[in-house]
Amino acid sequence: MVESTHTRSTPAAAGAARDGGAERSQIKIVVPDDHSMVSLLGSRDESLHAIERAVGADIDIHVRGNEITVTGPETETDLVSRLFTEMLELLKGGTQLTPDAVERSLAMLRGESGARPAEVLTLDVLSSRGRTIRPKTLNQRHYVDAIDKHTIVFGIGPAGTGKTYLAMAKAVRALQDKKVNRIILTRPAVEAGERLGFLPGTLYEKIDPYLRPLYDALHDMVDPDSIPRLMAAGTIEVAPLAYMRGRTLNDSFIILDEAQNTSPEQMKMFLTRLGFGSKVVVTGDVTQVDLPNGQLSGLRVVQDILDGVEDIHFSRLDSRDVVRHRLVTDIVDAYNRYDERRVPQIKPGGGGAGKRRRR
Repeated sequence: MVESTHTRSTPAAAGAARDGGAERSQIKIVVPDDHSMVSLLGSRDESLHAIERAVGADIDIHVRGNEITVTGPETETDLVSRLFTEMLELLKGGTQLTPDAVERSLAMLRGESGARPAEVLTLDVLSSRGRTIRPKTLNQRHYVDAIDKHTIVFGIGPAGTGKTYLAMAKAVRALQDKKVNRIILTRPAVEAGERLGFLPGTLYEKIDPYLRPLYDALHDMVDPDSIPRLMAAGTIEVAPLAYMRGRTLNDSFIILDEAQNTSPEQMKMFLTRLGFGSKVVVTGDVTQVDLPNGQLSGLRVVQDILDGVEDIHFSRLDSRDVVRHRLVTDIVDAYNRYDERRVPQIKPGGGGAGKRRRR
């Protein structure tokens, strides 16, 4: 266990008056000598500055040597104290502390779930090519756990929430652990407001742009030199959704990406390809449907159809789970507000492992 020493005192009443009568306290945290203060606080104190921005001006954090003194309203000093304890645990578990990781840890501690960042952010999904892939938010951790527990998992959320990337990491890990014999990655070939059919080239060259994001994720996790060999052997297959028709997929980890662009009929066709010993992950964003002429999205419909069916789980991620540039979160939120003002919200339907459908 990482040890830290906390001492508490109540400053003079003048300090309390400055906070409008709120009780103020002071906590001293002593960081063990075997922990680097640079690793804890960040290069040029980047992590420390992230904490100060997040907690506001009412909290004063003073660092001297390996001692951190936190002064402010009692609830906030307790929160910051818990945060530093979690940060030390994260360092012990090998997690690199970035300002983003610190801000996400603080958000978890402020939440009502009771989740500990040290438990959420230290789960190793896949270690490959000198890097470790881990969930970065509580919902991502729930998503990864659901993939372990259920045969079919739907990951639904906006761009940048790691839906496909984490599913791909779980697929590669399952292949490494010999839980499956092959990985099958598929997408519907639907243009996002563009028409690519008249481009020159063979059928595969025309299809390649649709599948490129899957190749990109694969290259992050598998030695690029081995990918052609694995694909030639059929161990890894990347194909348009239409190529799934008529097949039964046994002992496979199957990922359907961009599932919001499937029709209800295509979604049924895909799900019924499931064979013995296989696992299916379906990912998509119901706010970015590219189907023509207002065609109904299979991803929207399936949430009502399969609600409560045993061994099928719906994981929902939102803007808080975006792990791209901070502005992506702001963009997602802004579009959601715009949609709510412009058109009635289409309810995607519930769905989870906890309900049973009446028969």
